[in-house]
Amino acid sequence: MKRSLILSLAVIAVMPLFASAADVYFVDNDHSTVSFKVRHLVANVPGRFLDYSANLALEPADLTKSTVEFTVHAASINTDNADRDKHLRSEDFFFVEKYPTLSFKSEKIVKRSADTFDVTGTLTMRGVAKKITVPVEFGGYLKDPWGNEKAGFSTDFTVNRKDFGINWNKALDQGGLVLGEDVKISLSLELNKKK
Repeated sequence: MKRSLILSLAVIAVMPLFASAADVYFVDNDHSTVSFKVRHLVANVPGRFLDYSANLALEPADLTKSTVEFTVHAASINTDNADRDKHLRSEDFFFVEKYPTLSFKSEKIVKRSADTFDVTGTLTMRGVAKKITVPVEFGGYLKDPWGNEKAGFSTDFTVNRKDFGINWNKALDQGGLVLGEDVKISLSLELNKKK
């Protein structure tokens, strides 16, 4: 009985070692971008976030078993216009003092082709959490000249900012509004495998 108990405890102790063959990757910020576009009057105006991080546990044999957690620091928004960026950080938009981060956490990954996947998860922005599905293209694995093991992913998708409580707008005298509601988001991520 005692030997059986010890054996059971030993099995439980080593199970986490075999529970997952996932490799952990983090973002190489020098070779990645997190950007967006939103319509202003008659043109799409671009912007980006400069401070972000990710934790990806990738299952090499089956990427659908991987997990993704992504965090963006809202105050790092940059549209190359200081006054506009100040407004975007204010309560009218991201309200960074109260909601300092945007985040995404995956729940399910479905393979669509050899290198495309639908990733479903929860996007949280300005305190509002919504489930979304984004199309992701896998760029492959590679070892760089310095021996770092790399992986790459990219995605383009659209969200309605009003779904996340970002409602500010201004009516035009001749009709219409200053800002569009749809925000086109683009991520291109180069990742380093954690050693």
